[in-house]
Amino acid sequence: MTAPDMLIAVHKAPTGISSFDLIARGGLPEGRTTLVSGTAGSGKTVFAMQFLAAGIQTVGDSGVFVTFEESAADIRANMQNFGWDLDGWERKGKLAFVDASPDPSVETIESGQFDLGALLARVENAIKRVGAKRVAVDSLGAVFTQFADQSTVRRELFRIAWALKSAGMTAILTAERTEEYGPVARFGVEEFIADNVMVLRNRLEDENRRRTIEIIKFRGTDHQKGEVPFTIVAGEGFVVLPLSAMQLKQKSSDVRISSGNAELDRMCGGGFFRDSVILASGATGTGKTLLVTEFLRGGAEAGERSLLVAFEESRDQLFRNAISWGADFEKMEREGKLRLICDYPEVNGLEDWLLAIQREVADFKPTRLALDSLSALERVGTTKAFREFVIGLTSFVKHQEITGLMTSTTPTLMGGASITEGHISTLTDSIVLLRYVEMFGEMKRGVTVLKMRGSAHDKGIREFTIDRGGMHVGQPFRNVTGILAGTPVHLSPGDIERVWSQLDTDSDGA
Repeated sequence: MTAPDMLIAVHKAPTGISSFDLIARGGLPEGRTTLVSGTAGSGKTVFAMQFLAAGIQTVGDSGVFVTFEESAADIRANMQNFGWDLDGWERKGKLAFVDASPDPSVETIESGQFDLGALLARVENAIKRVGAKRVAVDSLGAVFTQFADQSTVRRELFRIAWALKSAGMTAILTAERTEEYGPVARFGVEEFIADNVMVLRNRLEDENRRRTIEIIKFRGTDHQKGEVPFTIVAGEGFVVLPLSAMQLKQKSSDVRISSGNAELDRMCGGGFFRDSVILASGATGTGKTLLVTEFLRGGAEAGERSLLVAFEESRDQLFRNAISWGADFEKMEREGKLRLICDYPEVNGLEDWLLAIQREVADFKPTRLALDSLSALERVGTTKAFREFVIGLTSFVKHQEITGLMTSTTPTLMGGASITEGHISTLTDSIVLLRYVEMFGEMKRGVTVLKMRGSAHDKGIREFTIDRGGMHVGQPFRNVTGILAGTPVHLSPGDIERVWSQLDTDSDGA
């Protein structure tokens, strides 16, 4: 048998958790057992229950939930937040609970040989009663901790796994682990009971929690390798955020839209492209939020809807600043042309913020999205997690064919060589740099278009001023060098002539 034939031989059953099925390359291997191992709080029980809930909701597969740890009543109460009608499914014969959780009022006394035969009979009866095709067992570790003879427990668990497999069940078995990157499970034998193994992690990174899922093995079939971020959302449950779903297949438009500033439009060769992502980078106070304000006002004047996600200023502060620059955010919002999300970035993880933005876009259907600022989000996670967030956001914006404007604060006051701390500038289509320029004891502001994919653009660094009318872009700086490097130097006409003469001499010598 050839390798491709072997891959095709294992049929996968879609779990109904669409984001998970992407990394599982179609779902879980049908008729097999899958071990889901993780530390406390990693989401094992949620995944196990959602596996059953999604089966009932999407493909009509009935399910049985076997609990060794929490009582069935606790499971029902804990899962209410996700909107799953467990009681209704039980009444309709779509879901059955087998409660094997310990009774705290009864002392467990081992006598004779340990035997899970009675429990297995209860599970088999529940499977027949509801016509189940899916079974979730939560959790194996609770069995090991109750009984001292672990070799016997292992044998009995093998017996249950074999019975589920013989009955054609697609089953989830959960197990605990004590370390995020240690043994697969606590007792070192659980992974040998199942055909497939997955690990859920809930690790602490720079004082922030981040959940990931990794498929360790799927016997006889393919799956995505490595850790993939996920989050758990109220009303929805387990949501995986795979980069593999973000393919470079989006369309490209040559339609131009206004930045909200006519002179900046001319610098960009006629405005921004409709489906482009623009990064506005500059030190604090250089005018990034003003650029966002004009971008949103330009959308409103064109009859477009805009979504603003702000992490550094409150709603009232944004309204006050906008009106001081001649933009009426309150009126735009009242007319349905603007929606605002204002909050500290720390209230959510990066994955949750990405999902929240996607939902707002799906609900409000804007043609413009502004995020102010990316630098605030860099505090929420690691550099890798932040970069994955930006990849996810830019890919989403492009697939939705809307225009995205993101701001980023440079680490030094005068600019310097770095555009962003996370080095995500390559992910954007256009870059607008805002810089301070110190000249003769006075601080001026400069703007330049550093990059504009698919279009010619002004290469000059132009001075701009800010007043109640907003941003006014003027003439290019003359006789000044070193602006982008953060070390502006004023040159006299004689200095410039000597520099050009030297360049001409070098050119002739070459």
